[in-house]
Amino acid sequence: MKIAFPTQDGEKIYAHLGQARFFKVIEVQDGAVVNTEMREKEVHQHHDDEQEHPPHAHGGHHAHAMFDLLKDCQVLISGGMGTPAFERAREQGLEVILTGERSIEKALQAYLKGVLESDLRRVHAH
Repeated sequence: MKIAFPTQDGEKIYAHLGQARFFKVIEVQDGAVVNTEMREKEVHQHHDDEQEHPPHAHGGHHAHAMFDLLKDCQVLISGGMGTPAFERAREQGLEVILTGERSIEKALQAYLKGVLESDLRRVHAH
């Protein structure tokens, strides 16, 4: 099983899926980590309060490229995401877990123990 986490640094789960620069993908077999890789998103968004963002900033090519990176994953654990991304992830067959846990390692262990709960209030309207 492959589990993906949006991240900037490989250690912490980023709060918003679409703004993370990387996905840390951890492959687990029989409860043990067998491989870890960092996948850089082709396009990642920089939010600047002084800049206006085009209406397509959360969709289009960015969304397709982002989810193409997750084609071989079964689980996506994120701090939050917009409604379109949440729906697309589920359509792609991903189990989506939205959590306030910031540590990738702690979230991974909780998920493997079956105690990581998803908080759907972390889906943002876009």
